[in-house]
Amino acid sequence: MDYEALGRRLRQERHKMHLTQEKLAEKIEVSDAYIGQIERGERSLSLDTLIKLANQLGVTVDYLLHDSFEITNDNFISQIQQIMANRSSKEKQLALDIIKLMFTHLDELGNEPGDPS
Repeated sequence: MDYEALGRRLRQERHKMHLTQEKLAEKIEVSDAYIGQIERGERSLSLDTLIKLANQLGVTVDYLLHDSFEITNDNFISQIQQIMANRSSKEKQLALDIIKLMFTHLDELGNEPGDPS
């Protein structure tokens, strides 16, 4: 897990909420020193603490862990299947059309397929 990236993301979200480390720590019942250590990537945290932080900051756990998630073909396809599982055929077609449009636009900008920029 990329604890430094997690800490940066937590700090960004805390700043968006105009919370100090002390205030956030108080709200989730931990020490402000612990919040600082988490934000600097010096400490790991329990799932319970991660969920409390996500709830307090109004974000999802997967958003906070985004940088720690490696996308492979298998888990990419699995994620798409999960997202589409309970969608209608019309919604699935709309999603496919949006993806096609996005890649057409990227190609027009000169990005090569597979180019992350």
